[in-house]
Amino acid sequence: MFDLTNKTAAITGAASGIGRAIAMLFAKQGASIHIIDFNLAAAELVVAEITALGGSAFAHAADVSDQNVMVNIFERIGKLDILVNNAGIAHVGTIETTSSADFDKVFRVNVQGAYNAMFAAIPAIKTNGKGVILNLASIAALIGIPDRFAYSMSKGAIVAMTMSVARDYLNQNIRCNSISPARVHTPFVDGFIAKNYPGKETEMFEKLSKSQPIGRMGSVDDIAALALYLCSDESSFITGNDYPIDGGFIHLNN
Repeated sequence: MFDLTNKTAAITGAASGIGRAIAMLFAKQGASIHIIDFNLAAAELVVAEITALGGSAFAHAADVSDQNVMVNIFERIGKLDILVNNAGIAHVGTIETTSSADFDKVFRVNVQGAYNAMFAAIPAIKTNGKGVILNLASIAALIGIPDRFAYSMSKGAIVAMTMSVARDYLNQNIRCNSISPARVHTPFVDGFIAKNYPGKETEMFEKLSKSQPIGRMGSVDDIAALALYLCSDESSFITGNDYPIDGGFIHLNN
C-alpha cells in the first residue's frame, strides 16, 4: 500500500520541517522528489539524504511568490503526479498590531505562493492525465487562534482555494485536498520559544505541548503520514476535503 513508484512529486518548502518529512517519506515510497525552497543549500542537503538512501531527488531555488520563477521550474520538471504546497511563513499579531507590510508578506508567501505553484503545476498534471494536489492549511483556518490575524487569513484562503480547485478539475482527474495541523514540533517552534521566552524554554515547551488535548505536539512524521495517504492511490475516492490533524484541539479543547 501507499506505493509511489514511478511518480513525480513536487514539494514546496521541503528543505526543513514538515516539508522535509514529506519529501523523505515520499522518496522512501518510491517517488522522484523535486524540492522547491527559498533556501537552496538546505534543499540540497535533503536531496543528498534522499540520494544516499537510494532515492531520486532534485533541488530548485525559488521564491514561491514569483509566478514566473515557479512556471519556469515546473516547465523544467515536466511530468508531474503530485504537488504538495507546504511553503509558508507565520506571523504573530492582532489586526491592530499587523502592519500593512506584514499582511502583504504573509499573503504573498502563503496565499499567492500556493496559487503560483498550482497555476504552474496544473498544466503538467493535466498532461499526465491525472494527479493530486495537497495544500497545507492550519486549524487557524477553522477556529479562532489568538494573535494570528494574518496567518489565519492566509490559511483560510488555502482551504477555500483547495475546494475551488477540487471542483474545477474533477473532470481532469485532479484531486485536491488540504491538511489543517494544530501545533507541530518543528525548528520554528523551538526558535519561537527561545526568542520569546528566554530561560523558560522547557516550561513553555511543556505548556504548549499540553495545550493539545492528546498531551503533546504533533510530529512532522504525523503530518507526513497523512500526506502520504492523501497523495496515494489508496485515497482515490477523496477530493475537496480538509483534514484537521490536531490531537483533539478543535473538538476536545473545552
